[in-house]
Amino acid sequence: MTSQPPPPPQPGAQAVPTCYRHPDRETYVRCQRCERPICPDCMRDAAVGHQCPECVREGNREVRQARATFGGAAVATPRVTWTLLVLNVLAYAAEVLRPDEVVQRFAMWSLGVHLGEWWRLITSAFLHAPPPSFWHILFNMWALYALGPELERRLGSGRFAALYLLSALGGSVAIYLFGTSAVGASGAIYGLFGALFVVARRLGYDARGVLWLIGINVVLTFVVPGISWQGHLGGLVAGAIVAAGFAYAPRRNRALVQFGVAAAVLVALVLLVTMLPPYGLLQGALT
Repeated sequence: MTSQPPPPPQPGAQAVPTCYRHPDRETYVRCQRCERPICPDCMRDAAVGHQCPECVREGNREVRQARATFGGAAVATPRVTWTLLVLNVLAYAAEVLRPDEVVQRFAMWSLGVHLGEWWRLITSAFLHAPPPSFWHILFNMWALYALGPELERRLGSGRFAALYLLSALGGSVAIYLFGTSAVGASGAIYGLFGALFVVARRLGYDARGVLWLIGINVVLTFVVPGISWQGHLGGLVAGAIVAAGFAYAPRRNRALVQFGVAAAVLVALVLLVTMLPPYGLLQGALT
């Protein structure tokens, strides 16, 4: 017995569908969006049925990306907060190893800034009272751990970083103008206090608890000896202004307004340092 070739298709009979990406593969499954036939290797699970790779890519482009409450990409892990925590701890470790050298070179010192040592305005915000004192860094890092993640998720990582650094700079500029020397992240932390109050009011939350927290810390600033009230209040004011710019920016051109406010605060702080001498220098009190 000899095999016979299959009979030719009858007129009008439909051809067997093949995958549009692999013409040698028969398939009876079609993409739910474009209805092109797709083989198992080209099938992508969808809410109903399957889709082809091209339709999946197109759909992903059309999906609106998740955003933080006040703009910026949504934050799943508060990486900026953790980075700031690590930097503060590393700076403190450097103080433990070389306390005098690190503090003398990087602490906030008004006369040093006036003479051109600009880095002190920022580096001082990552230093703390050197050993054997530990309460200073412990309180500031606890506050950063408690406040940072929530604010970073609301503002987005970039905006939160700008808020923190501008608050730190605001505290240092206030020390430059009205103080002598200091170290600590307290200016940045007080900026987070101010931002938390602004964000709570903007979202319609009860902000009285935050107001009490700020009030208690302001009182402690003037009651506990050895605390730089200039750094605390300078950071608080700078943080509140930046947060207001972020939280109350209109949806239209939101990013432009937000970063415009941040840039304006930065320029104002730089101008204060470049145009005004420190008060202590005028009084002959800087050493």
